[in-house]
Amino acid sequence: QVQVVESGGGLVQPGGSLRLSCAASGFTFSSRVVNWYRQAPGKERELVATIGATGGSTNYADSVKGRFTASRDNAKNTVFLQMDSLKPEDTAVYYCNARAWGVTYWGQGTQVTVSS
Repeated sequence: QVQVVESGGGLVQPGGSLRLSCAASGFTFSSRVVNWYRQAPGKERELVATIGATGGSTNYADSVKGRFTASRDNAKNTVFLQMDSLKPEDTAVYYCNARAWGVTYWGQGTQVTVSS
């Protein structure tokens, strides 16, 4: 079965950190671009970070640049999003996706809440 599953969300205080994981089954991440999105209540889904295929190059939204870091562990078929210096406006459901055989696969999302 082809699927993508996010994990690692939770409640954290402003200034704190979380590391999200995105694991794939049924296909390999290593040769594919993986994207991280987020969607806050009442807002459109926003592209947060992209990590390239073989080279692992990364791109970030201006709102998270310098605070978020995407990485990949090909041996574990997993992509990570390290989130530091979290702000209340980072509160959202975070999703990852990747494209395989012409289909974009999304996970179910993981909730991140930044609040004191």
